[in-house]
Amino acid sequence: MTTPETTTTSSAGFADTARPMIGTDLAAAMVAQAAERAAKLREETGVQPCLATVLVGDDPASATYVRMKQNRSKKAGIASVSVVLPATTTTEELVAELTRLSEDPTVHGILLQHPVPDQIDERAAFEAIAPAKDVDGVTMHSFAAMAFGEPGFRSCTPGGILRLLEAYDVPLAGAHAVVIGRSPILGKPAGMLLLASNATVTYTHSRTQDLPELVRQADIVVAAVGKPNFVRGAWLKPGAVVVDAGYNEGNIGDVHAEEAAQVASLLTPVPGGVGPMTIALLLEQTVDAAESQTAKP
Repeated sequence: MTTPETTTTSSAGFADTARPMIGTDLAAAMVAQAAERAAKLREETGVQPCLATVLVGDDPASATYVRMKQNRSKKAGIASVSVVLPATTTTEELVAELTRLSEDPTVHGILLQHPVPDQIDERAAFEAIAPAKDVDGVTMHSFAAMAFGEPGFRSCTPGGILRLLEAYDVPLAGAHAVVIGRSPILGKPAGMLLLASNATVTYTHSRTQDLPELVRQADIVVAAVGKPNFVRGAWLKPGAVVVDAGYNEGNIGDVHAEEAAQVASLLTPVPGGVGPMTIALLLEQTVDAAESQTAKP
């Protein structure tokens, strides 16, 4: 793949040392391709890919994310079904709604916006999503497929990260990748996908002893710990590729961007790095799901 523009500065204020690893243009190209496939499917079969989004409660940030995904779906020719449930929803009620959507033949993909309210068993809710419609890659079935290299949907943020690394021609085979974070839908699958690309992977988290020393050994760092400015520039190996998968209030990532830019060779901005790739892969996998389900006898 052709490497994106190799500028050494950016509007994000990165120093000359680091080149920004921007996901915006690549994501736009992915969405455009998904739109072409969605239009072709509708023309040939009369079926329009459909993504159902489920939001529990009225958290403003979550509601904004859902609206953004719905708007992007529309631009890609993907129909959108919105289900909004009250904050008092129980696990049983949410499972019932996700089961209903899983059984609805007009719905091809399901996205449960997370996190959900504390009273809900999030894992039980995720597992109510049929694997064939798990376009966000959150079920145990999808994780197993990623871990064993079998066909299935990728968790969208880790999958988007891998696509971004590929676009920037980052060599993965033999590289030492350190993943900071152990979320079952971000850190853990990111490590599995890197391992499948022949990287050597070290999983770490906020309680790892001697964390800065471990990070300093990494050729590739994936920060997904959920703490603003957690990874400091002094932790990094000179020339490391740094992927900031965090998003905190005020458009702040998990990596101290100004410090990291003095050391890294490539660095994702926040926003504009990993985020657009996550949504693009969600839409691409929704079209994949629609094509697969339409092809069934």
